[in-house]
Amino acid sequence: MYIDIVPNRNSRPAILLRESIRQGKRIVKRTIANLSSLSLAQAEAIRAVLKGEPLAPLESLFEIIRSRTHGAVKAIAAAMWRLHMASLLGRERGRDRDLVLAMIAARVLDAQSKLATARSWHHSTLGELFEVEEADEDALYAALDWLLARQGVIEQCLAKRHLQDGARVLYDLSSSYVEGRCCPLAARGHSRDAKKGKLQVNYGLLTDERGCPVAISVFPGNPADPTTLLEQVDTLQGRFALTSVIIVGDRGMISQKQIDALRGRDGVHWITALKSGGIRKLLDAGRIQMGLFDEYNLFECTHEDFPGERLVVCRNPELAKHRAAKRQALLEATQRELETVQRMVANGRLKDPEKIGVRAGRVINQYKVAKHFVLEIEAGRFAFRIDEQHVAEEAALDGLYVIRTPLPSTALSRDEAVRYYKDLAQVESAFRTLKSDDLKIRPIHHHTAERVRAHLFLCMLAYYVTWHMTQAWRPLLFADTDRQRRAERDPVAPATRSEAALDKVATKTLPDGSPAHSFPTLLNELATIVRNTCRCSNADANEATFEIDTTPNAKQRHALDLIDAIRL
Repeated sequence: MYIDIVPNRNSRPAILLRESIRQGKRIVKRTIANLSSLSLAQAEAIRAVLKGEPLAPLESLFEIIRSRTHGAVKAIAAAMWRLHMASLLGRERGRDRDLVLAMIAARVLDAQSKLATARSWHHSTLGELFEVEEADEDALYAALDWLLARQGVIEQCLAKRHLQDGARVLYDLSSSYVEGRCCPLAARGHSRDAKKGKLQVNYGLLTDERGCPVAISVFPGNPADPTTLLEQVDTLQGRFALTSVIIVGDRGMISQKQIDALRGRDGVHWITALKSGGIRKLLDAGRIQMGLFDEYNLFECTHEDFPGERLVVCRNPELAKHRAAKRQALLEATQRELETVQRMVANGRLKDPEKIGVRAGRVINQYKVAKHFVLEIEAGRFAFRIDEQHVAEEAALDGLYVIRTPLPSTALSRDEAVRYYKDLAQVESAFRTLKSDDLKIRPIHHHTAERVRAHLFLCMLAYYVTWHMTQAWRPLLFADTDRQRRAERDPVAPATRSEAALDKVATKTLPDGSPAHSFPTLLNELATIVRNTCRCSNADANEATFEIDTTPNAKQRHALDLIDAIRL
């Protein structure tokens, strides 16, 4: 008996168990069984048995002496190659460039300290692919210094890639806390990390209209947001040589003082929003009338206090309900606390007016509604009431916001003005990614200003890679892939996901039934592709080894193919 594998033109070959028999003077084949349901490997094994060849367990032929994570590293390295990260850092290859590339990939893969990164080269194939397996933390710090010296050139290259004259540029400021007290940039300021008592460093991020990062600036921890804006305009018009640019910033960033300064600059326009005081002016002047929202939830007006600007007034009923409910809840919580103070005074536990004032002040400042309360404090007496008129004046602004821009309607429609302002959410998303476990920009442990700047710039470059990988992987993630819907939806109404995206969230699966992923979990999925270093069993320790990679499954293959499709 023997195994006969018969080719089949349009399908897999037929696997037949046959024997040869003599019929008269002829020898003919007789089929005993059709084994086509078996794999070719199984068929070859049966063929070997029928031939009398000895078989041995696979583990007796060779042994695996090392396994390293490979799939996630392969995806990151491929993305960096598609993004031309090497040429972005420098035209000529060198040790410092290789180390910086490896640090960028390592931060996307698993953000750690420089010491931990240097000790993890052999945990994956990252050290091998970037040829930095022997680099220690001192070499990484030296490479950071090399990177900082090239920051200006690299950011110019990024601006050339992603910004053109007349482009919209998103800008916002954030902060991260610093461990220790040695860094000269560290200072006390408004903490966005809610870390009371910690010194911090501020940094501003410039992105294109999609949220793709272009440049990062570092500031001490205590400057006000608007004071950093003009430096960014100088960067755009100076280093990036843009003759025309549209800056998009929130109302806390682009204040009236900054707008007055921007008016004297040719080619600089802005999209921002009015603060509550400016909205109050429009209400008092009768420019905002609720009846104007009957047909549409936005309209356009002007005001003499904002010469040369278009004001797009928007009203979001859902936002109005949310703010009203939140204010009422805060007022009620504060009232309950003040009633406790009132009982303490009535019981004689608090008598001194100063002590009563301190205790009451602590209560009304806890929920930030002190402006809505009127307090009456005397020796042994405490009373309070809610200033209903003040509450009503604030309630009149609920759900209202006003976009301001000097761009004419021929260059920017009112709907586009609202959408473009809301694009600032892309920068907020960047800050969340930078601060989360994905890139771990915080806490900052560096002691010198230069190392802090280098660390933040390295994190920005890692986010640049992450951003492009996330865009490529959108079909596999929980992300919404319906881009056209954004341009067609109501610009004022709260953003909602498409039906396809909601289905992914509800079922946790993709349309093909496979699991939907976040960016970290998809990296973890790829991390199960490992590179095994093998050696023949019972071989000498000096004998040559060979490597076998895990065969990617369908989801992993799809993810790698999407990375290969990245285009700048």
